[in-house]
Amino acid sequence: MSGLHDALAPISWLAGRWVTENGRGSFPNIPDFQYHEELEFICIGQPMFNYTSTSKHPEKGTPMHQERGFLRIKPGTNDLAFLVSHNFGLTSHEEGQCDPEKKQIKLTTVNIARMSFAKPPVVKNVVREITMLAPDKLQIVLHMETDNTVLSEHLKAVYSKVE
Repeated sequence: MSGLHDALAPISWLAGRWVTENGRGSFPNIPDFQYHEELEFICIGQPMFNYTSTSKHPEKGTPMHQERGFLRIKPGTNDLAFLVSHNFGLTSHEEGQCDPEKKQIKLTTVNIARMSFAKPPVVKNVVREITMLAPDKLQIVLHMETDNTVLSEHLKAVYSKVE
């Protein structure tokens, strides 16, 4: 891929735009829900991907959740850091590793910050698993822990590559 930094070789399979129309969410004490989402992992020549995520309500088309951030690789390793800003007033710093042969990434919370007037509950931990299922299929599973729930699966979706 043109413009892809050499350090990104172990996670080069993430590059591009991905969409899902079958995102599913659940969590203790809230009704199950569905979402449509578009993700983008773009390299501008640095050893990282610029990341965007926008989800919409499947029937109404109204905006739901948005994320912006950076997925950085430590050059010469499989070590990753993912810095994500969420539109509901949370920033998360996740770290982990990739397995280039299995095309898998697992990231776990290192630090979370939230704005003073973010609504409860307080998110305490996130575990994000990204797996390439096929050359044009990507699965993301997100587990979340809050101040009143244990670590539980929250989101799961399979994405198709658009570009």
